[in-house]
Amino acid sequence: MTEEAIEQENAAITKAYKELLKVSYQTLTREDKKLIRHAFEVALDAHKDQRRKSGEAYIFHPLAVAKIVAQEIGLDATSIAAALLHDVVEDNPNYTIADIEQLFGETVARIVDGLTKISSLKKDMDVSLQAENFRKMLLTLNDDVRVIIIKIADRLHNMLTMDSMRDDKQVKIASETLYIYAPLAHRIGLYNIKTELEDLGLKYTEPEVYKDIFNKIKESKEEQDAYIKNFSKVIKKSLDKEDLEYEIKGRSKSIFSIRRKMLKQGVSFDEVYDKFAVRIIYKCDLDNEKFLAWKIYSVVTDHFTPNPIRLRDWISSPKSTGYEALHITVVGPESRWVEVQIRSERMNEIAEKGYAAHYKYKNANVKEDNLDLWINKLQEALESNETNAVDFVEQFKLNLYSKEIFVFSPKGDLKSLPKGATPLDFAFSIHTEVGMKTRGAKVNGKLVPLSHELQSGDRIEILTSENSKPNSNWLDYATTARARSKIKSYLNADKKEVANEGKEILRRKLKQLKINLNEKTVNELVNYFKLSTSLDLFYRVGLGTIDNSMLKAYANSRSNVLVSYIKNKIRKADTPKDVDKEEITSKFDMLVFGKEEERLNYTLAKCCNPIPGDKVFGFLTINDGIKVHKNDCPNALSLQSNYAYRIMTAKWIDSTQQEFTAQIQLSGLDNLGLVNEVTKVISSNMHVNIKSLSFSSDDGIFSGKITLAVKTKTILKKLIENLKKINGIEKVTRV
Repeated sequence: MTEEAIEQENAAITKAYKELLKVSYQTLTREDKKLIRHAFEVALDAHKDQRRKSGEAYIFHPLAVAKIVAQEIGLDATSIAAALLHDVVEDNPNYTIADIEQLFGETVARIVDGLTKISSLKKDMDVSLQAENFRKMLLTLNDDVRVIIIKIADRLHNMLTMDSMRDDKQVKIASETLYIYAPLAHRIGLYNIKTELEDLGLKYTEPEVYKDIFNKIKESKEEQDAYIKNFSKVIKKSLDKEDLEYEIKGRSKSIFSIRRKMLKQGVSFDEVYDKFAVRIIYKCDLDNEKFLAWKIYSVVTDHFTPNPIRLRDWISSPKSTGYEALHITVVGPESRWVEVQIRSERMNEIAEKGYAAHYKYKNANVKEDNLDLWINKLQEALESNETNAVDFVEQFKLNLYSKEIFVFSPKGDLKSLPKGATPLDFAFSIHTEVGMKTRGAKVNGKLVPLSHELQSGDRIEILTSENSKPNSNWLDYATTARARSKIKSYLNADKKEVANEGKEILRRKLKQLKINLNEKTVNELVNYFKLSTSLDLFYRVGLGTIDNSMLKAYANSRSNVLVSYIKNKIRKADTPKDVDKEEITSKFDMLVFGKEEERLNYTLAKCCNPIPGDKVFGFLTINDGIKVHKNDCPNALSLQSNYAYRIMTAKWIDSTQQEFTAQIQLSGLDNLGLVNEVTKVISSNMHVNIKSLSFSSDDGIFSGKITLAVKTKTILKKLIENLKKINGIEKVTRV
């Protein structure tokens, strides 16, 4: 570089640094400025030999990230210093976390440490490592939420400066942004940044679509401004009469949300009716805030007819991100739908800055800081280590973008739950014990199934019983991370209990076959039955899936390996033992589709090669039937966004744990208490659930039909034998 170029670059660096101090949202004290100056000098030194892909000096990146943190997110001096230092430890071996702590104190060091940990994972990794990376990142929420916020700012600046990267790298980073960073920004209440991240994500994942919508918005800008002017003119006089200090602004909907609407409703750009919103932002003191919002509402609805089902009152019940506003959709001039958002200046700042604005107003009348509340809620989800990382991130993502509903307890307490939540989620949100003992639920006074989807305004009463306990169906009914992780841990414990019984049964049965149960035998049995762990083996023995005849077959194969090997070679098709063995193993890890869990023909997609146990979905192709892809397949985002109507839910199930429906018929002589006896026998068997039953008695002759959910044929056989023993029952048959 020439001397002149170096001088120009230094001048640009100084200018960027001064700009950073000027645009800070928080008021910076002299001490703050000193801290930031010091951080800037250390960063300047650490990155002096580094350049970015575009060729510019690396220091512009930490300066830009610090500017986003200071101006757009509005964090304090500590965070600005940490943002300036976020790459120092990772990029320069001369600086360690201990050095940062010595120079800037414990808080800055902790944030920089969190950011370094996130970056230190390998960049090109397989999916589960990628998910593990996200899990680690989310765990830093517990240490200091500023780590995540600075990481989001870092990601935003990377997205803004991606032009000089390879195409495949751009798509990877953009997909990752849409997958996790935009939802995170949304959840923390950084709506402006969320919108920027989504639009930039679309710019690189679907460039043609992005350009097309971008140009169309540009073309309609003048028309939009004229429309807002026209709209404002109508209500200005009435608002001025009320002596209000306010401004009316228009805001284009983001390119990403217009695209989402076009896909969801199957319409073109011109047919999307609410491409922009009108914001009325008013000045007031805190005491009159709510009163004035409704006053403005009444003025707007005096002039324009509101759509009654589109009223959103986020003032009386703020979103859990802290968002407050009144949203109404009205029929504006030229009979067009217009969304009107009414906010005070304070609410507007919270909507734009989220977290930072909360703290600025914290001593005002903010009841309880929503971010802290949310992080407390997350503790539980983050602590559950049982789920694999991909499951965890998927579940976490669902909770990030989920819309909220507000429901009431019988006493009238208001609770917020994600949209799609069920009575089971509500029960677990009250207390784990209540969830575990749930027997049923009443919504608005009426009994509903546990899978019933709750709506805003519902009043829910949970019915509990000491004898109730979770079963595997509950996982289909529960949607929140908390409920699901509690149910999973219970079912695992239950499985272990059955396995412990199974181990003892196996010990006894092998003893009769003159075989000792030791580690070697267990390994042989696991291999023989093509299972993956000893727990699976004991569990199946406990359930009765692996019975005496199968164990005898194993004993024979063990005692005469050579003979059985030759026999198998010569007379392969003739051995019923093999058929039995196949029956267990081929059903293990079966793929089922849709809500009904149907077994359909499918092929596995070559792009992601799913294996049993992966989270998958089915995609209905035009020529090749159902193709099965992993949820995190590189093509998943585009398939799910472009062909949502051809996506089928799918999951791998362990067929020994799947419940099958079986119907049995009973007949005999009618006795007093016979029905009681029948139900007693069924309910005493822990692996059978009654789905429906009907009994009738005609002139002393008894007949009945029962539909059961059972796990295996062996269990059903045992049950039928036990029913035949009841006094009065003549015949029991399976339909």
